[in-house]
Amino acid sequence: MALLKAARVADVPTLDVVAPGLVVETTADAAASIAAAAAAGGQQQQQRRFSVIGHRGKGMNALASADRRLQEVRENTVRSFNDAARFPVDYVEFDIQVTKDGCPIIFHDDFIYTEEDGKTSRKLVTDLQLEDFVQYGPQNEQGKIGKPLLRKMKDGRMLNWNVQSEDALCTLQEAFEKVNPRLGFNVELKFDDNIEYQEEELTRILQAILKVIFEYAKDRPILFSSFQPDAAQLMRKLQSKYPVYFLTNGGTEIYTDVRRNSLEEAIKLCLGSGLQGIVSEARGIFRHPAAIPKIKEANLSLLTYGTLNNVPEAVYMQHLMGVNGVIVDLVPEITEAVSELIALPEPDPEVENLSNNQAAKGAATPNFSHREISFLLRLIPELVQ
Repeated sequence: MALLKAARVADVPTLDVVAPGLVVETTADAAASIAAAAAAGGQQQQQRRFSVIGHRGKGMNALASADRRLQEVRENTVRSFNDAARFPVDYVEFDIQVTKDGCPIIFHDDFIYTEEDGKTSRKLVTDLQLEDFVQYGPQNEQGKIGKPLLRKMKDGRMLNWNVQSEDALCTLQEAFEKVNPRLGFNVELKFDDNIEYQEEELTRILQAILKVIFEYAKDRPILFSSFQPDAAQLMRKLQSKYPVYFLTNGGTEIYTDVRRNSLEEAIKLCLGSGLQGIVSEARGIFRHPAAIPKIKEANLSLLTYGTLNNVPEAVYMQHLMGVNGVIVDLVPEITEAVSELIALPEPDPEVENLSNNQAAKGAATPNFSHREISFLLRLIPELVQ
């Protein structure tokens, strides 16, 4: 077992938050389901590469966190992506929006905040022209000072968005041109939950993104993902070269769109639309582990995201359960833990990547020691409260 350096389960916030009305398996039932999922994973998964994906590059910026590693480098920038490339990650995940004048840019939040004349102002990112967007934050041009960036916390606080290693905001084209070509791109198609999009608008946005990708991607592995069900379905219709995954909270939050409210609904959406995989909040699969065999039977790949993926024990358990990869913030620590906990085969560059969907297939059987099973069962009560 590796020396665990990232985070303890008890240190991960909001693990026990359950959405109102959400039915969660009891600890005993979940323990049995997780053990069954691990056994099924052992019988079904091939000796494959367990993928580690850098979240927004080398990790998201959690400005309110006491952990300085989450404020190390500005998220969703060329520098963050290339910093992640120094470690054995297969992909970097980032958020794509399209400016008012049709340029795909990399930025997570729906609104961009700044301070002007002592007052805080905000603008919807997609209402900005490209020339306006690039004026925010650090600037590449020497001597040029950009507008200060602020970030609004979930509790309403407004914090200065400063990190230790800065870089300018960037476009999707710049990422293709400047980021290490060995890295795959997990392109999250980002949409505002509070806006109802018509198909014509979604088509305009997705075609702008595809135009850049078809021109600049070359041989770089690409996969798309989105929380917006209609966008995911439409992206699958607009192209067949790259896989499309559906992003879901896995039932940890409830939405008016029922397609977003469970892993079962996610499976149904994927099968009905020809999508190739699911990206679930990690808590969703720990609370509903019986969904994993169903996902595998549907020949879908399964990735996860969330704060639990900064816990090596939780990542290792997901490997045992048959998860194909994890999106993480603590890239150095988790890639080290994965390399020590999980014996990886040598990757075959022609087949061992998520883009050709090989991760969902195979039939080799890993062996689980008594120590591993004991470790698994000790961790379950902390994960599924």
